[in-house]
Amino acid sequence: MSENILIELRGLTKRYGYGDTESFAIKDFDLTIKRGEFIMIMGPSGCGKTTLLNIIGLLDRATRGEYILNGENVASISARRQSRLRAKKIGFVFQNFNLIEDLPILENVALPLIYSGHSKTARLKNASSALKRFHLQEREYYFPYQLSGGQQQRVAIARAIVNDPEIILADEPTGNLDSRSSHIVMEELKAIHEEGNTIIMVTHNPALTVYATRVINMLDGQIDTDVKTVADANLPQPISVKIKKKSSTPTESSTVKEQKPKKHKKNRRKH
Repeated sequence: MSENILIELRGLTKRYGYGDTESFAIKDFDLTIKRGEFIMIMGPSGCGKTTLLNIIGLLDRATRGEYILNGENVASISARRQSRLRAKKIGFVFQNFNLIEDLPILENVALPLIYSGHSKTARLKNASSALKRFHLQEREYYFPYQLSGGQQQRVAIARAIVNDPEIILADEPTGNLDSRSSHIVMEELKAIHEEGNTIIMVTHNPALTVYATRVINMLDGQIDTDVKTVADANLPQPISVKIKKKSSTPTESSTVKEQKPKKHKKNRRKH
């Protein structure tokens, strides 16, 4: 498998029920996703978009077929290791934000870091840096209900990237937002993509496809059309999202070639 291929789905099928009640959310589904793609998946309700996203995100299992992630067949991975992979490699953004209402947004953003063995102090520090990226640091101790819908979704995106995941899965992230808030959220996702993250997003809004490098239309659990809008050679190079070093203004990040980024020693000033 090419080093640039992140995900391969071969003959993927998700079946519900048996006999007369049998139905298929997705059936004999084949898809190859390269690193750095921004894929938008469209199609009518019930065509299998969310089911596909849940399987890619290791929240659900296919009935049959192969899911190859980073060259490894997911079926051969234990449930515990799948959970660790999901926590470290995949960030989720949902239509309904899925924030915990009785936690301040700082602690909401820090939640994914619990599964990475970070201390509480480190979790909150990293979460604060992620919120600063989205200009929400001054609202760290607000509760979700005190924020607008657009702000809540930006908090959800901060939570999705706080653990430096390789893949961002977004299920109708602008579905509950007005046009202005939708634009802000999409610009944030665009910036994350330009830093090298692979984004797979489900949407009903065709106007948003201008952000995509590839648009897939699904019908009855299969791919109806698959159109690339950007050549593979022009995809962003896979790089790490450096939220710990982010300020309110964009900074350059260093390229990562299938390995962890090297740490650079800070120059000490002589007094």
